[in-house]
Amino acid sequence: MEELREVLYKYLNEELARLTISNPRSKTEAAKISLRPVLLGEKLVFQASIQQDKQVFHRNFERKEAVEEIARWMEIYRQLEVFSAKGQVNVLISKKGRMGIKEKKTACSVKERDLSHNRKKKYILEPECKVGFLMDLGVQTKEGKIVHAKYDKFRQINRFLEFIEDILPQLPKDREVKIVDFGCGKSYLTFAMYHYLKELKGYQVHIIGLDLKEDVIEHCRNLAKQYGYTGLEFYVGDIVSYQGAENVDMVVTLHACDTATDYALDKAIRWGAKVILSVPCCQHELNGQMENDVLAPVFSYGLIKERMAALFTDALRAQILESKGYQVQVLEFIDMEHTPKNILIRAIKKGKAKDGGDYRRVMEFLHVQPTLAMLQDRGKDDKQDA
Repeated sequence: MEELREVLYKYLNEELARLTISNPRSKTEAAKISLRPVLLGEKLVFQASIQQDKQVFHRNFERKEAVEEIARWMEIYRQLEVFSAKGQVNVLISKKGRMGIKEKKTACSVKERDLSHNRKKKYILEPECKVGFLMDLGVQTKEGKIVHAKYDKFRQINRFLEFIEDILPQLPKDREVKIVDFGCGKSYLTFAMYHYLKELKGYQVHIIGLDLKEDVIEHCRNLAKQYGYTGLEFYVGDIVSYQGAENVDMVVTLHACDTATDYALDKAIRWGAKVILSVPCCQHELNGQMENDVLAPVFSYGLIKERMAALFTDALRAQILESKGYQVQVLEFIDMEHTPKNILIRAIKKGKAKDGGDYRRVMEFLHVQPTLAMLQDRGKDDKQDA
């Protein structure tokens, strides 16, 4: 622990951006502990935010106290990360108790940072840190400032990384993690995902991005090559016919239009993907199918029917995933004032498939046949025929 203490004394000062402790050895421990420098009057302390269940507890430490408390915590936790103007540190402790410390320089700047008790929101990707792909994709200037017109995109990227952070315990650390991103487009989030998992978290990753636009894919390939992202590949192709992967750990599908989302979810289920992150888009299918005598007066308003169809579409998708053994949450991706359609479906494989009678009753009530349900039924028939 002496080497760790030396590192902590080096980085625990006003130049610290954040320090995060995660991956507890026991489920009874707090999921995550983070520290940041705070000025109380003229005194610099380090405020620890301890996330226990759904609550967050705060404690303040002076520098020496913080070092000793962190050293104690690292007897219970397996990972520590430090982000500072001085550099970046990643500490990993193996199952046998061996500690590995990696230290590298960063381009972070903490000039004029607010160290007050009530400071502005912290992002996973610090606005003050230069990130190559953000600059090349037009989100960040060469000076490291977030482009004003792209700040919503920057917030969206960080929000997406928060979802990734939540599912980290589901991803293997002892082997390569395979991820498929269907409909990757310009790949803001694909590059962010690779940067976060590989560069910041130290995972072995192989990410495949798929999209129909050849020029966009070519641009993404060039950027990946430029950054030396050897585990990030891009291909031209559509979701329906894609057969280029197996043993996939996570499937991401962001804004795949209409039934393209269903084909992506169907593939994820068949692969047995541990994690699915899906932001559906343009849910037109059920709008043309829905019929119900009781709801007919409500359906007579086109806008209302369209919005109800979109919500029913995603609710049925979530229920179908539940029936396949996934634990599903339907979450808000970005603030609803930006778009009413940015719902994220997060599914984590937890158990065996179960009866899907509940969602089928809803289908009968609305007289609808969602594509995902038909694809899953077709797959079941294929297995029986075989």
